[in-house]
Amino acid sequence: MPWTKASAKFYDRTEGHGRLETRVVQALTVTGLGTDFPHAAQVAKITRHRTNSKTGKRTRETVYVITDLTSRQASPERLATIARSQWTIENRLHFVRDTTFAEDASKIRTEHGPENMATLRSFAINLLRAAGHTNVAAALREMSYEPFRRPLDLLGIN
Repeated sequence: MPWTKASAKFYDRTEGHGRLETRVVQALTVTGLGTDFPHAAQVAKITRHRTNSKTGKRTRETVYVITDLTSRQASPERLATIARSQWTIENRLHFVRDTTFAEDASKIRTEHGPENMATLRSFAINLLRAAGHTNVAAALREMSYEPFRRPLDLLGIN
């Protein structure tokens, strides 16, 4: 891609978690990338420069994005926000599924088993949160005190 011709750019600099991070987002409007991406409207290049505040160690990471969002729907700043929001999903769902249900250690690996179990785990987490529980592990322990009544109450099956 002709990144040097990208006129749509966004720069962001943040400090936190023991590091200084600079992100540069360049976006290009594209048409006809080929049959593999028939609905692509934009491509973006996100370059992250990180400096560890304690050690001074510097790292650089580049991520490429293909989206069907047009430049009117998603500016480079919006694309940066969308890319960063992935960590919200990771922290609120995937991390909880792994620490509470040991998802990464699961031996279910064939056909649709992993996706089905992930769906069931997410369903359980969302039910508990909807019921007002903020700590999923504590809520599961509470449910286990009366395993033949409390989960059914949670589901509204009495």
